[in-house]
Amino acid sequence: MAGKYEVYKDKSGGFRFRLKAANGEVIASSQSYKTKASAMGGVESVKKNAASQVVDLTEAPAETA
Repeated sequence: MAGKYEVYKDKSGGFRFRLKAANGEVIASSQSYKTKASAMGGVESVKKNAASQVVDLTEAPAETA
């Protein structure tokens, strides 16, 4: 089974989505959106941008002289 996106209503009545791995573990969760359409747009944005490069911010920048 592949991973999946789940769209759901939160306690405040907003819409959120979460990405679950094939083993059922939540690996990402969204902010609250006012509309379901906006949450679905968030899913599409993640899908589109998922192949973006990884930027490691834990490495100290090289000092310039």
